[in-house]
Amino acid sequence: MDPSPRNPSSYIPADRDPEFLQREELRSIRIGLELLKAELIQREQGIRSTIVVFGSARLQEPAAAARTLRLAEEEAARYPADRMREQQVEIARRQLTLSKYYDVAREFGRLVSSTCQIEGRCDYVIVTGGGPGIMEAANRGASDVNAKSIGLNITLPHEQHPNPYITPELSFQFRYFAIRKMHFLIRAKALVAFPGGYGTLDELFETLTLLQSGKTENVMVVLVGRDFWERLINWQWLVENGLIGQEDLQLFHYAETAQEAWALIGRHNGVPSS
Repeated sequence: MDPSPRNPSSYIPADRDPEFLQREELRSIRIGLELLKAELIQREQGIRSTIVVFGSARLQEPAAAARTLRLAEEEAARYPADRMREQQVEIARRQLTLSKYYDVAREFGRLVSSTCQIEGRCDYVIVTGGGPGIMEAANRGASDVNAKSIGLNITLPHEQHPNPYITPELSFQFRYFAIRKMHFLIRAKALVAFPGGYGTLDELFETLTLLQSGKTENVMVVLVGRDFWERLINWQWLVENGLIGQEDLQLFHYAETAQEAWALIGRHNGVPSS
């Protein structure tokens, strides 16, 4: 019902009045609805447990990364004295090296989904942030074997689209980061972190903090690519400065391949890895 001189906005039922629902005073209601909607849909879809996959949205699959490098090299060749273009070539080379993780993430999504989504069961369902890069790869792996996977997108200042490999009925868009973060972990049996930037680090350290403080438990954290992670974070330096305990280094494990990551998770949860 639209407001009009004869039907003012006050006459519209509260649950049908979008303008009213966006008021500042109704934030707590919106938060509750956002939590509940995704929860109810996952229940209806039979999602019993999940594995969260994080990683850079900027990493391309190897063929695309190779094309990006070639274009960067061609551009730099036209402007040989341009340091900025030289830097773009250096970045593109490193991105090509990291692009192997796209294939690992895709294989991981395929392996877990084909192992656990059988006979109508929806265990260890892949859940990602819904975007491109590593997230796309993990959703794509599940799609390769016609399995369900989840995407938890978020409204951002720049437009974001869910990747095309998410199960349509399990593609969500959140307004509040806090509720999205909750849904990442509500059903999680593991978190698998591939090389990534701020978003990946945010979710990784939040999960480690929850585990360290006992606010969550039995979530296996796997870091894929030991060389990357140990160059990025000097874990032992944190221990040596008394900022974390030696035992806190047991909160995560390393893997290099999809099979290694799944074997760690399977052993932790008593699930055969093949």
